[in-house]
Amino acid sequence: MSESSGRVADATGNWVDIHAPAVTRPYLRLARLDRPIGSWLLLMPCWWSAGLAGIAADRLPSLAHIALFFIGAFAMRGAGCTWNDLVDCDLDGKVERTRSRPIPSGQVTAKQAAVFMAAQALVGLAVLLQFNWFTVATGLASLGVVAIYPFMKRVTYWPQIFLGLAFSWGALMGWPAAFGRLDGAAFVLYAGSIAWVIGYDTIYAHQDREDDMTIGIKSTALLFGKNTAMMLAVFYSLAVVLIGIAGLMAGGGGVFLAGLAAFAAHLAWQIVRLDIDDPAHCLMLFRANRDAGLILFGAMLLDAAI
Repeated sequence: MSESSGRVADATGNWVDIHAPAVTRPYLRLARLDRPIGSWLLLMPCWWSAGLAGIAADRLPSLAHIALFFIGAFAMRGAGCTWNDLVDCDLDGKVERTRSRPIPSGQVTAKQAAVFMAAQALVGLAVLLQFNWFTVATGLASLGVVAIYPFMKRVTYWPQIFLGLAFSWGALMGWPAAFGRLDGAAFVLYAGSIAWVIGYDTIYAHQDREDDMTIGIKSTALLFGKNTAMMLAVFYSLAVVLIGIAGLMAGGGGVFLAGLAAFAAHLAWQIVRLDIDDPAHCLMLFRANRDAGLILFGAMLLDAAI
């Protein structure tokens, strides 16, 4: 197989394609390290939760916790994507954007992918065990949602809800890492993050709309159709309101609220710029959510420091 044929259609020209040793490339692609945006989006609720805990405790969150969440998010997103690829290998081969992924394209076997998934999960477990036992138990509880998510697109037009449940779990991690318990602010933050994920993953799903209709995959992109901008306004507004309530419950002040306003403005910009018939533009808007998340986290850090 040539180098070009091994590349994933929507992630060409990245460091994996250019610099990584050839033997490692299929595994780095399985872990999505050729397109780390998903890892960043998984990380954001973890950092938000740690930032919220810092506001409540009137101190900056633990730097060790911030680093551990970073490593854990990349490891567990890689394991989750590998699991997703194992479950979806038959469907991926029928979709233009995904048929070049390592399993359907024959770069790795299912057995090799399963072993790699287990190795990534072990890294995630090693990171998780650095926290207190309440946080460890909370993290382990997420595995059920992660396991069922890849199947949801086959049975419901709302698989984005299940992705939200999985990708927002970090909102329930940073708070107990600091306090050894879960309080109302963390749960409200979790709900707000779920609404955010539903919004940005709907944008992402518009890239595959035509292929999904052909092979019978369901998504909110298909459900919302031409009403996507209006539904994004609903879910993004819900995200801003709930995250704002969580911040106020934790004692957030003016700096937090200013950051929340900037976060809201970023989401509004996405809605205004949305073109559901332009897959490349949808991918750009989807990726922009990392910056939105970092804006909010930065405001949390400043508020905690002040």
